[in-house]
Amino acid sequence: MQQQDDLYDVVVIGGGPAGLTAGLYLARARYRVLILEKADFGGQITITSEVVNYPGVERTDGRKLTATMRKQAQNFGAEFKIAEATGLDVDGDIKIVHTNRGDIRCFGILIATGASPRKIGFTGEQEYAGRGVAYCATCDGEFFNGREVIVVGGGFAAAEESVFLTKYASKVTILVREGDFTCDAAVAAEAKNHPKIEVRYHTQLEGVAAGSGGLTEATLRDTQTGETTVWKPADGGTFGVFVFAGYVPQTELVRGVVELDDHGYVVTHGYLETSVPGVYAAGDLRVKNLRQVVTATADGAIAAVELERYAKQLSEKTGLMPPRPTTSAYEQQEEKAAKAASASGTSPAPAPQRSGSASSASGAGNHAFFDDAIRQQLAVVFSRMARPLVLKLELDDSPLSKELQAFIGEMVALSGGKLSTVVDTASADAGETSLDDPLPDARPNVRLCTVGANGEPQETGIAFHGVPSGHEFNSFVLALYNVAGPGQALDHDTAERIASISKPVDVMLLVSLTCTMCPETVLATQRIAAANPKVRAEAYDIAHFPQLKDKFSVMSVPCMVITRPGAQQTIEFGKKSVPQMLDLLGA
Repeated sequence: MQQQDDLYDVVVIGGGPAGLTAGLYLARARYRVLILEKADFGGQITITSEVVNYPGVERTDGRKLTATMRKQAQNFGAEFKIAEATGLDVDGDIKIVHTNRGDIRCFGILIATGASPRKIGFTGEQEYAGRGVAYCATCDGEFFNGREVIVVGGGFAAAEESVFLTKYASKVTILVREGDFTCDAAVAAEAKNHPKIEVRYHTQLEGVAAGSGGLTEATLRDTQTGETTVWKPADGGTFGVFVFAGYVPQTELVRGVVELDDHGYVVTHGYLETSVPGVYAAGDLRVKNLRQVVTATADGAIAAVELERYAKQLSEKTGLMPPRPTTSAYEQQEEKAAKAASASGTSPAPAPQRSGSASSASGAGNHAFFDDAIRQQLAVVFSRMARPLVLKLELDDSPLSKELQAFIGEMVALSGGKLSTVVDTASADAGETSLDDPLPDARPNVRLCTVGANGEPQETGIAFHGVPSGHEFNSFVLALYNVAGPGQALDHDTAERIASISKPVDVMLLVSLTCTMCPETVLATQRIAAANPKVRAEAYDIAHFPQLKDKFSVMSVPCMVITRPGAQQTIEFGKKSVPQMLDLLGA
């Protein structure tokens, strides 16, 4: 059997619960598996603030649940890569997954790309997206504190997120097209019985209208009689609309490759195989009658066991074998336990059976900001940085400045000399900042700088205002890597588009650390800025700079304010990839 270092048993496309579970099972069975994710690991469940129906876990949130799944998979030796799959070659024994960071060879493929929120097409939906119309309660609920909101939908998400929105909204009105909710009665009951929630059945949102401060009225239609009425909040003020009307399967990658149904969902068979041998599908993108995190994890496990069998057959047929994960945290823990048992003259505890649940192999450290797992990941990034960077801290006398300085200080200490800092505390009064500047110099902030020929820091146009923690930590670390080099790989076409930007352009990124859609947009914009000095990209944690939220009437994140000299300033909302950002920048 010939070992192939560039070969995987399985490539999993999608880092949500289905993909993470499959990675866990495959790695634990000693198969080499790579999990690809184009944005942020965790999937749609990460926007759920409270999970109470996942067996064995009494109460958690979506982000914590999937973070545990990822850690389990990683401990067993699963590999992870931030990259976007752009095409598949599925003919023959060795399949190819094309990505924006190169091609990957494998025996089997698991498609687990999930689904994205569905837009329903009412009048004003597109026009007021980000200015009153939203799709993520966790990301945008805080913008409607003390206001009324309308929730559109009658499924699990509408019922659950309506209850979450009562933390902020003065009242929630749910519009259900049918005569009742379509989700589990226990889930619907909490929404039905909540004192701050009103449910209107047989009601559809036809359109919204706005004044200078936000949405002011909505047109509702009775689905039984066809009669329309105008709805306004009781206080005569503005309100928000949250749409939870189901999802659209993310199956463009496999359109024309595997069989899809009329709605675009992947058709699978008994053990989740698709119409193409060696290609399986799991999670929300496949035809099924229930889309919940528990069914996604079940899909991942079922598909993984089948892919184990398939990869084994192909390895025997071709005489090729990918390298096995034999130095994982789990393996090291088992070896340590065996040595300890041998030294004490006792027998080690038996390893858990393959069908049992996996447990974390390493505990969190006692460090102020970063646990042991994050420290290990940072060490990998720092080791790959081609040149040192200077992090310029512009501070004031606020507690947030002290937090930023401590946060960056710990990161510098872990960098092995790859990072250093300079501190500027002069003229630090936030009140002196001009909001008319394309990129207001709001403090505190950290600016990424290279080291000039004279040893002085040279600003790159990439900065974060606030503390780059929460969901923005990953994008910040990758910004360091992209500025220091070699950086995330760019295909030839994308690199040419970035290089074609010949006039200066400033992008202000207004984000929230609780938003799961912001990191991809920040990362995409700063990747462009790292490759072209004509582009400046600065992110602002909107929780600490409300004056910017008010100036641009921001009610959803991410928000991008794009400024070009001599041109009208443009404002865009929503998650963007590198190609989508280049479209906005006219490249």
